[in-house]
Amino acid sequence: MPDAVADGRTDGEIQPPGDYGLLVPDGWFRIPLEPDGWKAPVRALAERVFDGQDDAVLLKREFAKTVAARAEEGYENGGVELYISTTSIGPVPLSSSLLVTVAPVEEGVRLEANGRSQQITEVVLPFAGPATMRRSRNVPDAEDPTGNQLPVTVVDYAVRVPNTGAVLLLTFSTSLDMFADAMVDLFEAVAKSLHWK
Repeated sequence: MPDAVADGRTDGEIQPPGDYGLLVPDGWFRIPLEPDGWKAPVRALAERVFDGQDDAVLLKREFAKTVAARAEEGYENGGVELYISTTSIGPVPLSSSLLVTVAPVEEGVRLEANGRSQQITEVVLPFAGPATMRRSRNVPDAEDPTGNQLPVTVVDYAVRVPNTGAVLLLTFSTSLDMFADAMVDLFEAVAKSLHWK
């Protein structure tokens, strides 16, 4: 078999992947980020999270509004899909999320450390190739407009899309400060499942 065909090349060129795949834990709810495409999934997520809580109408509405705002912000920044964890251990929700973003060729992505609370590591993802990983811990301001008072651990993986100048960015976050290391291990497992199609 000619090398060009075996490698997926035609006319001597290697073709870029058409898509990617990820394995996420059970209980992670996927929201596709397309114009007006997240409205129904956000409503479905709110129904799932507040299932059986008839007295939580205002909380459910506020939750849906917050997730919709996050979806819209993600889309405006190049996001293609958002995952929100709906998993709990007993009464403790495993608060975490994943935003997948594609940075076009002309923009690219460069992860840099901007303080002592950030760590940059070069890694190799088994099915996707070399990547840059950045871990940071963000402590919200006392007057954070979202009302969040919990430190948030954020882990970014920037992976170059083969045979293009584009970069796929996986941005994981969790506000479970006490379990941050365990959540980071989970995020790593998800990142390592990234594969090209």
